[in-house]
Amino acid sequence: MLKLEKVHHIAIICSDYRRSLDFYTRVLGLNILAENYRPDSQSYKTDLGLNGDYVIELFSFASPPQRPSHPEAAGLRHLAFAVQSIDAAVRELDALGVAHEEIRTDGYTGKRFLFFYDPDHQPLELYEQN
Repeated sequence: MLKLEKVHHIAIICSDYRRSLDFYTRVLGLNILAENYRPDSQSYKTDLGLNGDYVIELFSFASPPQRPSHPEAAGLRHLAFAVQSIDAAVRELDALGVAHEEIRTDGYTGKRFLFFYDPDHQPLELYEQN
């Protein structure tokens, strides 16, 4: 068995780099750790951090294919972020004009959560820690 330490990063390919970079930094509050333009592929590879930890690689490529279905295509289903207060998160999403689903309660843990979407309709989840 491999002795994994933690998830190192999640790679996301976006269709509109500037729009997605704005969303992940302004809406989600991730910070840019490194931004690299790759002239050979005319694309960006940007490392984004959360509370100082490297978590997302944001890639741009010319004309990437669309997500095949919502959300039950094989592969990555969604990204989930922990929040202290789902109510505070909802107020912030509303203030930013970000559409989201209603708050639900996990039937197994009793924790509250909700889904919303990035600019390419990648499902994102906010999951209350307390």
